[in-house]
Amino acid sequence: VQLQASGGGLVQAGGSLRLSCAASGHTFRNYHMGWFRQAPGKEREFVAATRQTRPGVRYADSVKGRFTISEDNAKNTVYLQMDSLKPEDTAVYYCTSTRENSMRPIPTNIYDYTNWGQGTLVTVSS
Repeated sequence: VQLQASGGGLVQAGGSLRLSCAASGHTFRNYHMGWFRQAPGKEREFVAATRQTRPGVRYADSVKGRFTISEDNAKNTVYLQMDSLKPEDTAVYYCTSTRENSMRPIPTNIYDYTNWGQGTLVTVSS
């Protein structure tokens, strides 16, 4: 399984970026696809993730209403549209995936995810 993230860059506060993650080695079916981020000196934290078996999404409270996760199943690509960016959104963003457990909510714990991309840096200037 390979996850290739792209789309990071430098943007001013209030601006937008769209991250992409192309997956190879598995389709989205029966997998959670998600994004985490890690700011300098901080632990990696959950941002957003999807569920396929009972379609849904979950967001961290800090990004709710500003970020949107979406998928293009034909391209095996998951996106993270980030609007109204703030300096505190500055971090390396990681794409991730894991097999679904339909009996459980969308996971937010880093240890629940098994596949990770290399990360893409997002810098938001004030």
